[in-house]
Amino acid sequence: MACRIPDISELLQTAKEKFKFKFGSLPNKASCAPGRVNLIGEHTDYNDGFVLPMALQMVTLAVGKTTDSGLCRVLTLADVGEDNYVEFSLPTEENPLIPRQLHWANYVTGVIAHYFGPVVSFDAVIISSVPFGGGVSSSASLQVAIYTLLDELNNVKDNKVSKDEKARRCMETEHEFIGLMDGIMDQFISLTAKEDHALLLDCRSLENKNIPMFDDSMVVLLINSNVSHELIRTEYPKRTRQCKEVAAILGVNSLRDLTLKTLEDRKNLLDNVLYKRAHHVVTEIERTTKAAEALKNTDFVTFGRLMVDSHISLRDDYEVSCDELDELVEAALEMDGVYGSRMTGGGFGGCTVTLVKRYNIESVIHHIETKYSKSATFYVCKPSDGARKIDM
Repeated sequence: MACRIPDISELLQTAKEKFKFKFGSLPNKASCAPGRVNLIGEHTDYNDGFVLPMALQMVTLAVGKTTDSGLCRVLTLADVGEDNYVEFSLPTEENPLIPRQLHWANYVTGVIAHYFGPVVSFDAVIISSVPFGGGVSSSASLQVAIYTLLDELNNVKDNKVSKDEKARRCMETEHEFIGLMDGIMDQFISLTAKEDHALLLDCRSLENKNIPMFDDSMVVLLINSNVSHELIRTEYPKRTRQCKEVAAILGVNSLRDLTLKTLEDRKNLLDNVLYKRAHHVVTEIERTTKAAEALKNTDFVTFGRLMVDSHISLRDDYEVSCDELDELVEAALEMDGVYGSRMTGGGFGGCTVTLVKRYNIESVIHHIETKYSKSATFYVCKPSDGARKIDM
């Protein structure tokens, strides 16, 4: 059975109650930012390629209130496996914010460090319905929710800083405070998503196009494998280095500048592993633009085929899938009503995304539950809006 996704009003009520218990008063500002599922276009963003994500109904929500204490005090209600409360002084030129040992807090301090202007001291509580470690961008939703809350707390007008620039600043947080050199997709979609649309994003120019997803006969099924292999911590940065190595060997700025013909013609310059990494990226960029056109034309058969091709490439060429993700994809593809299925996110665990006829959704979920060797969590999703303030 599909899992119920909590309403924003429920998250807000819980956050307000915890805020009052922790800080002795009620918050007066609130914001939220969604997680995302990438429909296709995996490991292309840091190669200046195209991606096709959509925002989820699952959000990170932050409530807050300004203070005159000079301190920022933040409580997270997520099960982070470590101390869930942090406090720190406002940054100065002499004492800037730097990465700290408490991992989740680096997302908060990093956003403040990269915020476009001065920040008032504040108290805040964070709550999230985005699965942690599921490859659906819980980290970017946290960054963007905090950035949006800072705008509210500091009374910043919406047009003061562009969404493109906010996304870049949040991405820099990921690079400098977390040490993960990913692309801009996650932060960008969390900021700019439009309800009932996916977003085709050019990660080089940031040109983007909303692709309608109004057809009620089709749903997006997100399946959390509920496994997260530690390989992601070492293999993800390894993939980014390999892509840069290929670009340097072949004399291009990024793999976006390669055509499949050029790659094949110069294949002899690369060892087999580097060739496979580049082959995935080059073909995935092409698949993504074709998939966006298919989705625009409600050609779900073509879209689904491209999803499957993407998964095979991620599994065999980029080698970032795992047994659990492969099991989920294979089980989904055995069922009538499934257009396509693939792993989504960084890999080595996390989630799959499957395009399903609405009429078949329950039978598909039941079949996957019986075939999967572990316990999965299922979410029926629709494209949702990006970051926004919440009226209190």
